[in-house]
Amino acid sequence: MQSTLYYKPSTSPYFQLPWKSSKYPACKPPKLSSKIPSFPNSLRTQITYELEEGLNNDGVEPSNPTKLPVVIRRYGKVLRCFWDGNRVRLLTVDAGGSSRASFCFNLDKAVEASNLAVRNFFIPKQVSENYIGYVKWKFLHRVFSSALQVLATQAMFRAIGIGYSRSLTSAAALNWVLKDGLGRLSRCIYTASLASSFDTNLKRVRFSTALLFTLSIGVELLTPIFPRHFLLLASLANVAKQMSLACYMATSPSIHRSFAVADNLAEVSAKSQIQSVCFDNLGLLLAAVLNLFLKNNQRLQAGLPFILYPIFSAVDLFGIYQGLKYVHLQTLTKDRIEIIIDTWISFGYVPSPEEVSKGEEINFLWTKAKEPWRIRVGCMNPKGHLPKLSAMAMQSVGNEDYYFICTEIFYRGLGRTREQGILLCVREGARTVDVIMGLLQACYVRKVLHSSMWERMMKASDSSDLVIKEWFKLVDDSKQYVKREFGLLNEQMVAQGWVTKNILLNTQEQTRYSYMDD
Repeated sequence: MQSTLYYKPSTSPYFQLPWKSSKYPACKPPKLSSKIPSFPNSLRTQITYELEEGLNNDGVEPSNPTKLPVVIRRYGKVLRCFWDGNRVRLLTVDAGGSSRASFCFNLDKAVEASNLAVRNFFIPKQVSENYIGYVKWKFLHRVFSSALQVLATQAMFRAIGIGYSRSLTSAAALNWVLKDGLGRLSRCIYTASLASSFDTNLKRVRFSTALLFTLSIGVELLTPIFPRHFLLLASLANVAKQMSLACYMATSPSIHRSFAVADNLAEVSAKSQIQSVCFDNLGLLLAAVLNLFLKNNQRLQAGLPFILYPIFSAVDLFGIYQGLKYVHLQTLTKDRIEIIIDTWISFGYVPSPEEVSKGEEINFLWTKAKEPWRIRVGCMNPKGHLPKLSAMAMQSVGNEDYYFICTEIFYRGLGRTREQGILLCVREGARTVDVIMGLLQACYVRKVLHSSMWERMMKASDSSDLVIKEWFKLVDDSKQYVKREFGLLNEQMVAQGWVTKNILLNTQEQTRYSYMDD
C-alpha cells in the first residue's frame, strides 16, 4: 500500500518554500532554489511525495525542478530523480545529464536500447570478457549443425520409405531395438571408460566427439543410397551421436564455470540453453528455406544434402574449434602444469589461463608432442623397459619421500622408434603440493637433459658409472631448485587465478606406489 506523506509549512523564517516567496508574481511559476530544501524528520522515504497545500496559487507546477543525486539506469535509459515541489519524478536524461522529453525519438538511443535488450536476453550479467567471442562462434556452430541434422533426418525418412505403411512399421520396431538401444548402451560404456578424460583433456575430447558427430550425420545421409542397410547405418550413426551427446553434457558445466566470475553458474547454464534453442531454430529455418526453394525439383532436393554436407560440416567444426580457444580453464591438469612450469623456468613468470589456453593442443588424433624426454605421471609399466638408472633411483627412495623421478624407455609409432622419457612416480597419500613439486623437478631435469652433453652421454650408455654419477648430481640440484622456487611459483599461480587446491589427473596418472621398508 502506498503511503502519502504530508508536510505542514513551518512559520520559521529559516525555511520558506521557494515558490511561496512574495518576490514572484502570481502569473509566473517561481524557480526553485539550487539547494534541496531541508525537510523535517517527520518526512519518510516513499514513492510519491505530496504537499498538503499542493501546487502554487494558480495551479501551475514549478518549471525548474530540483535535481536529486540519484540516477537509475534501466532498459537502456538513464533516468534522473527530480523534486518538482509536489513529488519525485523520473526524467530521461542524456549522457551529459540534461533532461529531455521522453517522447522524442532518437534512432541511436533506440538501437542502443535494442542491443542492450538482446544482450540481456542472451548474455549473463557477470561473465568473463572472452564469453562474447565464445558465443559468436557457438552461433556459427549451432546454426549449421542444426541445418545438417534436418537434412540428415530428411534423408533417413526417404530411406525408410515414409508414406509406405508396410516398410514404416517394420523399420520403426527394429529402429527402436537396434538404433536407440545400442546407442544408449554405447553412451554408457563411453562415459564410463573416459570419465576422467572429460576433465583432463576437455577441449581435445570435445573437439574429437564433435568430429564424430559430424561423421555420424554423413552416415545418415548415406541411408537413401543403401536402403537395405538402413538399420545398420542408422545404428552406427546413433551410437556416434550418443557418444558425442555424452561428452557435450559432461564437459558443459566445466566450460560454463570458466565463464562464471561471480559463482553464477546456474545463470550461465540457463543462458546457454536459450542460446542453443534460438540458434538451432535459425538452423531449422535455414534448412526449411533451402527445401522451399527446391520443392519443385525432387532430384536436386535429393542431391542437396551431399552438396551442402562438406560445406556445412567444415563451418560447424571450424566454429567449434575457434570457440574452444575462448574457453580459459583455471583448473590444473598435468599438461597445463607443464606449460606453466616450462614458462616459469625459461622466462621467470607464471602465464595466465588465457596464455596457457593458447598453448593447449586441440586435436582429435590424441597424438602427443614429439618433444624428447616426455614426462609421464604414474608408475612403471611392467611390459616396458626400465634402465639401470630407474632401479638405482628406486633404491634411493626413503620413507620421507612422496615421489621420485626416474627414466624410462618407450617405443613410439608404427616404426617402434625407441625413445627415452622421464617418469614421475607418486606415493600413496601424496598431496597436491607434492605432485606440483614433482613436476617442477621433472621439468627442470628435462631442461638440463636437452643439453648436447647429456644427449651424447645417454646415447653412449645409460648405465655407465659416469652417467649414473651425473644423474644423481642432477637430481640433487633439481631438489635444491625446487626448494628455492616452489614457494614463489605457488604464490604467482594463485595470483594469476589458478586453482591450486587440486590437480585433475586421468586414471593412469592417478596410479600410486606404496613404500615398504624391509
